[in-house]
Amino acid sequence: MLILISPAKTQDFDSAPQTKKHTTPVFLEESEELIKELRKLDEKEIGELMHVSEAIAELNFGRYKAWDPKFTTKNAKQALLAFKGDVYRPFHLDNYTEEDFKFAQEHLRMLSGLYGILRPLDLMQAYRLEMKIPLKNKQGKDLYAFWGDKIAKELSKDLKKQGDNTIINLASMEYFKATAPGQKDWNIITPVFKEKKEDGYKMVAIFAKKARGMMSDYIIQNRITKTEDLKGFNVENYKFNKALSSEKELVFTR
Repeated sequence: MLILISPAKTQDFDSAPQTKKHTTPVFLEESEELIKELRKLDEKEIGELMHVSEAIAELNFGRYKAWDPKFTTKNAKQALLAFKGDVYRPFHLDNYTEEDFKFAQEHLRMLSGLYGILRPLDLMQAYRLEMKIPLKNKQGKDLYAFWGDKIAKELSKDLKKQGDNTIINLASMEYFKATAPGQKDWNIITPVFKEKKEDGYKMVAIFAKKARGMMSDYIIQNRITKTEDLKGFNVENYKFNKALSSEKELVFTR
């Protein structure tokens, strides 16, 4: 079983990591290739490409310029510890044991526009590059063309090592689309989180993001490797809703 989640724009490279163990991203050479493309752009072009403010464009212009392909614990940080967005805040990382990190390393994958795939302990340097950004490159007009089937093949390789083909899709559509070449061969289970409203249960984006993080953390801390066991998820009043669920889509409501 592999859990897929999206990256976060908010990142923390100041606080000390909860573990000293670290690994190197699988697609570091590809990341360097993308950085070279990004370095061709000035602050204004970055702002227009990403539809961000002048300040954010300037920040990332500096990040691309400073990016060094020789990753160390001084210029990079483990991905699971560096991302700090809504999906990542629910992780109880301060309480993680080395065994928790080991299980996460085996079963959790973060999809990334710049890095392709990040395992929890993979070192990463600060960046902003959403998968949907139409960054022209040698492979085509955008990042989906750039990554092609590389992400899917790597995920399939990891699944084969586990003797499994189950993907727990907790990523956004923007990022999950990057795995399209491999999806036909996988058993894809998508947890969905909904809130009770006057006219029925509805998905609320901000709550859904947090719930994806809670589910990921729940899987790791409970060492879940079977789909059926996901139904026991009951964090922050969410409960499995059998009536709204299907074989491939597990709906949790509150």
